[in-house]
Amino acid sequence: MFYRRKIILALIESQNGNIEKIALQKLLFLFSKKQQKPEYDFVPYHFGCFSFSASADLKAMVKHGFLNEDNKYFTKLDKSNFTSKLNINDKKTLGEIKTLYGKLSSNALMKHTYLNFHYYAINSKAAKDILNDEQYQKILDSKPANSSTILFTIGYEGISLEEYLNRLIKNNVKLLIDVRNNPISMKFGFSKSQIQKYCENLGIEYLHIPEVGIESQHRQELNSQKDYDNLFKIYREKTLLKTELQQEQIFDLLKKKKRVALTCFEADICQCHRKHLADAITSLPKWKYELKHI
Repeated sequence: MFYRRKIILALIESQNGNIEKIALQKLLFLFSKKQQKPEYDFVPYHFGCFSFSASADLKAMVKHGFLNEDNKYFTKLDKSNFTSKLNINDKKTLGEIKTLYGKLSSNALMKHTYLNFHYYAINSKAAKDILNDEQYQKILDSKPANSSTILFTIGYEGISLEEYLNRLIKNNVKLLIDVRNNPISMKFGFSKSQIQKYCENLGIEYLHIPEVGIESQHRQELNSQKDYDNLFKIYREKTLLKTELQQEQIFDLLKKKKRVALTCFEADICQCHRKHLADAITSLPKWKYELKHI
């Protein structure tokens, strides 16, 4: 079993084996904030801090009989002691979380996280009801507000789904354009249907334009920067010349949406075709905006 799932089971164990779903996300968030290298990252969601990755792990543990789930609660079914399986630091952190927050209701946990971590409440449906006007204003002030026109590029290699989404949110991206030819990923959250769902749940539009991607068979045997440079030379000379309409489409969408991001896999912009696509777009007539790699 993944270590991160043991943490979830130990948290539920600390609550006598039964916990409200909202409370679990909040306790896991507070636990993660105390870890030197958090097992889970979080995004600002409908009721505050939320981890899509943890939610997927919970569903997997329900499927495999470790947990039972109903509309409101998770209940631990497995009789193993998962607290004993944690490392020393995490055992200590679990004890602190139980002492400080273990008896708080879901609403109290929401309020605590909203008051102390403003950013994670910016998409909350409950913040206005459980905070006073002064407290709620701090949430509103935490919302990214930059509205200047910028074309971003972003890769998801080496980061979690939540870290990726947070980069989009913090840069106030309104539209994510997937420029992969084949938008399938073995990494959780990044296949087309998944990333589209997660983005749209956070108010970010999604669009796939496969024509500007590079087919998988052309991406084999990339062992050095020279290999990448040769690939991108062909990309510039062939694909970019055939996709002028798609480049104009992206430019038009940028002028309309103002904050648009091109996405692919590679973290290093010098090893991804999105750099050359972005360069082609910035070379179009009437370009007068900013290009930023995040």
